[in-house]
Amino acid sequence: MKIDIRTGDPRGLKLLDLNARFMRHEQYQQLVSNLRRDEVLTSTPFVWHDVESGDRIVLSGNHRTKAAMEAGIEEITWLETSDPLTESQRLAIQLSHNSIAGEDDPAILKTLYEKIDDLDLRQYAGLDDATLELLAELDSPSLGEANLSFQTLAIVFLPDDLKDAQDVIKDALALSASADAAWVAQLRQYDQTMAALDLASKSYDVTNVATALGVILNAFTANAAQLTEGWLDQETGEPRHHGMAPLLTLFHTEAIPTKAAAVVERALQHAVARGDVPSEHRHRMLEQWARTYLDTPAA
Repeated sequence: MKIDIRTGDPRGLKLLDLNARFMRHEQYQQLVSNLRRDEVLTSTPFVWHDVESGDRIVLSGNHRTKAAMEAGIEEITWLETSDPLTESQRLAIQLSHNSIAGEDDPAILKTLYEKIDDLDLRQYAGLDDATLELLAELDSPSLGEANLSFQTLAIVFLPDDLKDAQDVIKDALALSASADAAWVAQLRQYDQTMAALDLASKSYDVTNVATALGVILNAFTANAAQLTEGWLDQETGEPRHHGMAPLLTLFHTEAIPTKAAAVVERALQHAVARGDVPSEHRHRMLEQWARTYLDTPAA
């Protein structure tokens, strides 16, 4: 990414319409006060220059830019890129910069994160497991102070009571947890799963289990053809069981060109119409074609 250093009036920059980062009122007022005293913005926002529209959009440093304007500062310095960025790339940059410091509004953070449609960019955003678990459970409006009237409650336990309180809270959380299904597996399979997640996490330098699992699923799909050995004895050419064989493991691809598919479909329709195979067993025609091919002497 090419980065330039720009200087200009902060009023010429466009702030984000939806920003997961929020700053408490007292923190923001302190920032404005400091800027009035310093008469300069000493930390640089990051700006994307949309060449097509001409807008300069602040991806990181919205509060600093706004505070600089409120403090009466007429010129600030910022980092700027004019590279063409998709919405997902801009959101990933915004969230990755936000994760360094400050606090996020979980409801807005969830909205922004779910808009990122690229796995690598979700990795780039850098949200950890705890944050993603919070987002998965969240079903509420924005938690920014403007939307809430709240009080802070501190509970203090004596040393002898602390462990008992922690155990009670742990039991309560366990009882409140719910799931649509429970899967039972052997301990070695659990160990294999944890090892695979660890390998994926380290290989792609990611910090959350959900993204690591996505990496594993992508790797599985790319190598699904190897599962052929689960239903086919390569030495004898005979099936290992009488169940079903996934077509992906047979054709080693999830799809075929539409031109080829159209020819196969027409042939299958003719076979069903002539009564060669019942409509619910069209696969028998593929088997018949394959046997005919195998029985035909090589030229």
